[in-house]
Amino acid sequence: MTREEAAFAAGLCARRAGLEVDPDKAYLLESRLAQVARREGFGSVSELLKVTHDREEERLIWGVVEAMTSPETAFFRDPAVFEALRESVLPALARQRQGQPVRIWCAAAGAGQEVYSLAMMLADAPLQGARIELFASDLSTTALEKAQSGLYSHFEVQRGLPARLLVRHFEKRDEAFAISPRLRQMVRWRRVNLMDNISRLGRFEVVICRDLMRTLTDEAQPRVTKALASAVRQAGCLVLGAEEAVDAEALGLKPIAGAAGLYTRVAVARAPTAQAA
Repeated sequence: MTREEAAFAAGLCARRAGLEVDPDKAYLLESRLAQVARREGFGSVSELLKVTHDREEERLIWGVVEAMTSPETAFFRDPAVFEALRESVLPALARQRQGQPVRIWCAAAGAGQEVYSLAMMLADAPLQGARIELFASDLSTTALEKAQSGLYSHFEVQRGLPARLLVRHFEKRDEAFAISPRLRQMVRWRRVNLMDNISRLGRFEVVICRDLMRTLTDEAQPRVTKALASAVRQAGCLVLGAEEAVDAEALGLKPIAGAAGLYTRVAVARAPTAQAA
């Protein structure tokens, strides 16, 4: 892979999805794009990138971009987040909604471990009188297909999933583990590019998008964070990574004490208008 080819692929990722891809990491680029080249019937990554450049076909462009997404996720990643949601955030939102659905959106959900962790938590400790609606999205169609299948390897279920929950909510299927149909049916999936206008998705009581910002360009980070914050209803909760710094006040957010990365949405103070003399 030439430097020009690497720069072209990195530029596509930045423009289409806000992804920060280092063109100097040619080995990483080539190893991931080799799978796309084989799938599309090209003899090499160079041939794939040349045709993608010349034809500008959306299918090939997104094949390149999606290959460079690398969502890092695991079951019950950072247990303190799930504890805060279970013990304080969700009960308060359920009371506030007074029987109306509490809508939770897991953005950039990858292969689904995070949203299925929520589903297990809610199945085992349902909120009294509350209706919870779970939504999840990702940019990668490959990740979405895996998530919707509910199939995980032995390695994947070992990452964060307690043995009692594996026994309760999964069944062995050949060399994999399949999550129960009941839990799969709790989640509604769709492909979403967070660089698009996401206001069409509506608003949610809880929006979860953890550790995505470190994968985005400097230009994309504030744009995506603002869009996610705007998708949260007033008094709702935005969940980011514990080490992701944001200008909370400018976004109309207030940190939730004792829960790193969790913010509640508050009304943004408006400047007083001048009265006519």
